[in-house]
Amino acid sequence: QVQLVESGGGLVQAGGSLRLSCAASGLTFTSYAMGWFRQAPGKEREFVAAISWRGDTTDDADSVKGRFTISRDNAKNPVLLQMNSLKPEDTADYHCAAILATPYDYYTTKAGEYDYWGQGTQVTVSS
Repeated sequence: QVQLVESGGGLVQAGGSLRLSCAASGLTFTSYAMGWFRQAPGKEREFVAAISWRGDTTDDADSVKGRFTISRDNAKNPVLLQMNSLKPEDTADYHCAAILATPYDYYTTKAGEYDYWGQGTQVTVSS
């Protein structure tokens, strides 16, 4: 059974930092590209960042560019989302997702294409 478990969320003041982690089990981690998405109350789920299975191709949303960094350690499993210079508008439930990906540089920003999802971790940024 595939499981994705996020951790690292919490309450932080604007300008602060958090690091989210996503641990995957039940799948061959190096066969999957990974993504982070977020959903705020009353809003649609939106793409945050994605990374190829090899880890050398990444993408992130314009709203987080220069502030958030996605990375992965294929030896230790987790996918990380380092979030700096947090803003109140970053407040949301953050979810990681996995998609089976054959090309080493493949990733996707489309939520509907992901195969597996985690339950999410809440991030709240106070002003």
